[in-house]
Amino acid sequence: MKYMIKKLISMAATLLVVSFLVFLAFAVIPGDPATSKLGTEATPARVEALREEMGLNRPLPVRYASWLAGMFRGDLGTSYSYSMPVTDMVAEKIPVTLTLTLMAFAMMVLISIPLGLYTAKHEGGTADHVVSVLNQIIMAIPPFFSGILITLLFGLILHLFTPGGYVSYTKSIAGFIGYLFFPALSIALPKAAMAVKLLRSSIIQEMSQDYARTAYSRGNSTRDVMYRHLLKNAMIPVVTFLAMALTDMIAGSIIIEQVFNIPGLGRILLTSISNRDYPVVEAIIVLLAFLVIFINFLVDFIYKKIDPRIRVQ
Repeated sequence: MKYMIKKLISMAATLLVVSFLVFLAFAVIPGDPATSKLGTEATPARVEALREEMGLNRPLPVRYASWLAGMFRGDLGTSYSYSMPVTDMVAEKIPVTLTLTLMAFAMMVLISIPLGLYTAKHEGGTADHVVSVLNQIIMAIPPFFSGILITLLFGLILHLFTPGGYVSYTKSIAGFIGYLFFPALSIALPKAAMAVKLLRSSIIQEMSQDYARTAYSRGNSTRDVMYRHLLKNAMIPVVTFLAMALTDMIAGSIIIEQVFNIPGLGRILLTSISNRDYPVVEAIIVLLAFLVIFINFLVDFIYKKIDPRIRVQ
């Protein structure tokens, strides 16, 4: 119980710091929301009047306190560019970005764990060498470039999907999932290659432990030793990587959304940054920060399940 309270306090403090830093950053960087909204041809008097209307002339601490109070009420303000509640804008895009991220994570796990086990079992074999070379190639390619290559191969050459032909989840769930498959693959492949390499190394290291030799001496097959004894211990460092990969995928999805023309959080985030639409940017960054903190929170409990020697305090 004490651990839960400490974690919740830590999460709240981190979110407060992140949100304030976002406010501070937009206060010091060049650019004015009023000028962005009215255009450069607007008179100084009109710009000043709009700044007063938008509350931009108030001191930074006052604006931050007002935004924070609104957040606790579920009111994230109104978008400067779209003149609509930020809560509605973000709520509409969250399912898109989260689905893309979770699909990419599922692909990474489904690819990396079987391949990691297989290459560790056949260490030094032909398959191990082939997978090792492919891992190096895939890890060297950034996700956005993987997205371009996948679009070229599967979209323009093989015609397995229509580039730019996004289908909303409100129209067709099957079409929505189908279109997100290849963008998710673009995000998953580099992380899967890293996870395969890490899991392979971890399993090979565990194979040299006394408990593994004891398991073999009792007549257990290689498959039984791997799945019943080695995998659980080998997954401890891998879980850390998977958590880091998931948080990185959330950020990576923002770029991939641009490559595949997906209207998720990434599109409105980049548009809002260029338009100095502070309420939207602040809401999205705080949301992303919350997801990262929450994932790390879950990892601590997963550790305890995998290794009972670890105690959360």
